[in-house]
Amino acid sequence: MAVRRFDEMTWEEVQDLDRARTLAILPVGATEAHGPHLPLSTDVLISEAMARAGGDRLADAGYEVVLLPALAYSPAAFASGFAGTISLSEATSTALLVEVARGLAAHGIRRTIVANSHFDPANIRALYAAVDQCRQGGEAELIYPDLTRRPWASRLTDEFKSGACHAGQFEGSVVLAERPDLVREQIRAGLPPNPQSLSVAIRDGKQSFEEAGGDRAYFGIPAAATAEEGARTIASLGEILAEATLAHLGDG
Repeated sequence: MAVRRFDEMTWEEVQDLDRARTLAILPVGATEAHGPHLPLSTDVLISEAMARAGGDRLADAGYEVVLLPALAYSPAAFASGFAGTISLSEATSTALLVEVARGLAAHGIRRTIVANSHFDPANIRALYAAVDQCRQGGEAELIYPDLTRRPWASRLTDEFKSGACHAGQFEGSVVLAERPDLVREQIRAGLPPNPQSLSVAIRDGKQSFEEAGGDRAYFGIPAAATAEEGARTIASLGEILAEATLAHLGDG
């Protein structure tokens, strides 16, 4: 089956989709600070790569897949102290997600899969709230594989699992694989490691990158990032998206 960009299709091509076998994938990211070396669009780039890789696998499993334009704005309170970060409220983000899913469902595309790589606690809460609202409404279905939870987190890199992961080796590697032209290489290569764990900081009640020990908006080991690791990570993210979706649909 095919994988197509939704925004490049005509309305008649959308109308002709096989509704019973069509899945929409929605990349969700943020516009926020990612250190002095990665672009504000880092999470969007990662989510789009995840969506493409997962879409290819779902198409191989016999589904028609449409890749939606990414949601590039989300709750991003942890990074709100840094220039360039645009943070939505949880309520706004939840409403956007629900209305996108319902808008698709109104034209017969009932199942939307969220490819999310933005792990601000407020964004994750907004995603779960959207899943619940769609479930309660009944007309649309949101499928959200949460990479921060088992079993998916265990499939990703050691840095990711450590929680010292924002604009570090994990994310930097994916951007090097996807858009190396956007990486400030001279800066990246000279950045010292920042081993402070965001996940620990969140559990301890910290509310910002600064409080968590990231005064330049990065955590982990940026200098260790490689395009080769990024390609492997993208493949893993695609596998997770496809496996979670097929399991949810009872087709895995």
